[in-house]
Amino acid sequence: MVDIAKGGEHARVSRGRPRSEAVEQAIIEGVVRLLEEGVPLTELSIERIARTAGVGKATIYRRWDGKEALFVDVLRVFEEPDPELPGASMRDDLVCLLEGLRRRGLTMRSSALLHNVFAQMKALPKLWSAYHATVVEPRRRATCEVLRRGVADGELRGDVDIEMANDLLVGPMLVRTVMRPDAPLEDELAARIVDTVLEGLRPPS
Repeated sequence: MVDIAKGGEHARVSRGRPRSEAVEQAIIEGVVRLLEEGVPLTELSIERIARTAGVGKATIYRRWDGKEALFVDVLRVFEEPDPELPGASMRDDLVCLLEGLRRRGLTMRSSALLHNVFAQMKALPKLWSAYHATVVEPRRRATCEVLRRGVADGELRGDVDIEMANDLLVGPMLVRTVMRPDAPLEDELAARIVDTVLEGLRPPS
């Protein structure tokens, strides 16, 4: 069984854990167990999840308004927590954000289960939309905020298109992690991408 971890610490149910947190963890573990057994996402009903987790359906609905919301929380279990930005400079924060994407790519490559789940998720529009709204978009906003701060601090030209700059930074990493699974994800990749893009976006010296 896959160890459920967040931020490097195992998140399994243990004695002394508050009741509500323990129940939620049992439900998430139940979903992961079913996925490990090869049950497709489309066949994961609330009733089946409840039976596996040893809870009632009402217990699940009190915590999530549907399967999509529950599945998004399950997917979060497999991902690295969002990085804490150092805040020393725009460049360092951007490297930190892209490093998070690089590490996520490495996790995807090493986990056949996670790769399979994401492949299935694209066939479920409501889940894909919920994942984007709660996971992808907040990360995009964080990158854009760092870029806006860079403009305000004079680290970027004032005429820079923030949305396009975000795409220029994130795009190369996504190409390597999603479209080119054979491409290397070396340790210095995030810094190389940031430095290459910023070379063309900084104000003239």
